[in-house]
Amino acid sequence: MPHPSSQDAIVRIAGLTKRFPGVLALDRIFIDFRPGEVHAVIGENGAGKSTLMNILAGDHQPDGGEIFVDGKATVISSPLVSRAVGITVVYQELALCPTLTIADNIMMSDMAARSVTSFVPREKMRREARAALTRLGMGTLDPDTKISRLSVAEMQLVEIARAIRQNARLLVLDEPNSALSKRESDRLFEVVRQLRGDGVTVIYVSHHLSEVIDIADRITVMRDGRTIETMDNDEVSEDRLIRAMVGRDLGATVPWSMQAGGRSDGADVVLAVEDLFAPGLDGVSFSVRAGEILGIGGLPDSGKDGLGEALFGLVERQGRVAIDGAELRPADPLASISSGMSFVPADRRGAGGLLTMSVADNVVSASLPRFSMSGFLRRGAIRREARAQVARLDARISHLGQKLATLSGGNQQKIILGRSLVTNPRVLVLHEPTRGIDVGAKAEIYSILRGIAGEGVAVVMISSEIPELILNAERVLVMRGGRISGELTGAGIDEQGILARAMAS
Repeated sequence: MPHPSSQDAIVRIAGLTKRFPGVLALDRIFIDFRPGEVHAVIGENGAGKSTLMNILAGDHQPDGGEIFVDGKATVISSPLVSRAVGITVVYQELALCPTLTIADNIMMSDMAARSVTSFVPREKMRREARAALTRLGMGTLDPDTKISRLSVAEMQLVEIARAIRQNARLLVLDEPNSALSKRESDRLFEVVRQLRGDGVTVIYVSHHLSEVIDIADRITVMRDGRTIETMDNDEVSEDRLIRAMVGRDLGATVPWSMQAGGRSDGADVVLAVEDLFAPGLDGVSFSVRAGEILGIGGLPDSGKDGLGEALFGLVERQGRVAIDGAELRPADPLASISSGMSFVPADRRGAGGLLTMSVADNVVSASLPRFSMSGFLRRGAIRREARAQVARLDARISHLGQKLATLSGGNQQKIILGRSLVTNPRVLVLHEPTRGIDVGAKAEIYSILRGIAGEGVAVVMISSEIPELILNAERVLVMRGGRISGELTGAGIDEQGILARAMAS
């Protein structure tokens, strides 16, 4: 990998500070971004990465320090100013209008600058949109295609095309491949390398350390609102990055199946699934014992991603799903909860959490009958239960009334887990339980899940991350084409075995 240019920084941050009520989010950070480099910014959730990117985007204003653009002190007072100086941020939650076309989205800023009564040059829009797509190797996409018909990977590249069309000189990619397959991620990396070759500076924010090492020229580690160190690519290893991120050595972790508490041999079957048919599922059968963590793996089109919704009753299904021998009614999530099943979806922000509601309300939202009397909520009981779950899961919050949206990803996931535990589940189904969560928070979530299994709960972990399955599952079922293509147990759970069954013809 070529060494980044030693030219003056396109953007230099000197002593930047940002405070929120009760929180020092940025504590005099120093960092520079050079022309034509890929600069990764990593750190645990709550390290300050998002605050820094929001300041660069013009969404937040710092309380101290300075930002220099091309050597000149610059106040980025709004998103318009940010774009005017050549900075564009592509967030993990994409900012596209799904009902409009690709061309409309790419050319949106041009349209906003036009008079309401002026003529919209549709053919010119299509031509310029196609040119931007072609630059990113997407020339085969029809500019008249509605955004809603694209894959997540295609949407992401449309966002990048829009940024390049706006002459972005510094492009921020926030967790760009959290929902992408390996093939889609490889395509994204090709685009990033091409942009670097064209002289664009790319800030790459990610929790995936292996991809950071693969793509970045330099890596800056943040912790507790501070910049800990900036390293050249040839100086780094995953272990060094982890130590810098968490401020300690996490140490080697023994797979759960190899530990005394990680064996459920002889325990009663809690969840029994027989001939399950649902969208993407073609006759799936399996069982889970009390205290077992069962892993479900497979490629994106394997059917695994629809399994949790089918089990929980969020989609129509056929077949038998039973807890402790009692069959669950199909398409009835409330019946699933009352029967002892809880579900944590993959989309933490869109489907999992009630972002505008408080921590306390999120914790009890699936168990409201327990916390109401004569139609009125028992606020004292709600606070006591929420306080107990926050303590049990070691969630970092400022107060129980704090909105869920203001927490880091790892703490949001803990609160959503707490909501599941309040229902006293016999079966806990989790889909991508640590997506978008840093290594430190992942270790905490894994410890929590092992503790839950240790209490006799049957845990179903549906994950795209093979290391996660190897580390936590007593058994792994691999899916392909809507069916179970293989099973691995104990010491036989390894990456080669999972991939072989996931890709078998």
